[in-house]
Amino acid sequence: MNCRRCGQSLDRPGDYCLACETANADSVVVVFGPDRARLTMLYGEPDDPDFSAPSETAAFLGRTDITTVPDDGERTRRAQLRNYAGRVADEIRRKRPETVYAAGDRAALRETRAQLHYEFLRVPDEEPVTAVLRRRGEPALEVVEKSPAEKIGGSHSTLIGERVGRRAIQTVAEHPHVKKIIPGPIDAGGQGSQRGLRAKVTRADEHGNVRLLLRDGSSVQENRIVTTAGDRETGERVRDALNDVLLEEELAEA
Repeated sequence: MNCRRCGQSLDRPGDYCLACETANADSVVVVFGPDRARLTMLYGEPDDPDFSAPSETAAFLGRTDITTVPDDGERTRRAQLRNYAGRVADEIRRKRPETVYAAGDRAALRETRAQLHYEFLRVPDEEPVTAVLRRRGEPALEVVEKSPAEKIGGSHSTLIGERVGRRAIQTVAEHPHVKKIIPGPIDAGGQGSQRGLRAKVTRADEHGNVRLLLRDGSSVQENRIVTTAGDRETGERVRDALNDVLLEEELAEA
């Protein structure tokens, strides 16, 4: 394909044009498999007048597949995963998109996200590109440009679960649509569990805010999360994203 601004030929669909410094893909959808990742590049809204294609395909630019060869050795398998994720990360960097949407294998997704500085939004494994196209008409949520430490406040500074509890709070605080986390008091009267610390984000209220429940043995802590969502519907989008991240970090409550 050619650059949408200067017409320069691009090596791959959706590549950033170095000649005129123009992004040609504003979104990348990555579907991870254990040995293959498919990247779909999108640009513009489906009804954008700059496109002459039918409305349902107007945002589609093209696809690129990244493959790897699985290995049975444990040490080699870890290295293979890092290399696989690195190749996917390099391909995303070529596009310089505004948003990355991801589905599929969680280990590959988690490793790729660790190698990039892009926000990853989880989408359903079934028909992920269709799901993204449906989202494109929704208003974008405000992004909070604060460090995780700046987002954590309130009168209760103690967190249950010690290091694991802090990791759960940190994971949530890193999300760009989280404004503030206010830790709550610890209730030690719950039912005991041998599973270790588990985390779960509850349903959004009418203002789009949610709560993070931490359970560790018989202790329960409810932490208030202020988000950039303004209503229940968009708050549910943030809730789903936070629970997905906690699941990928193996912290989520079943």
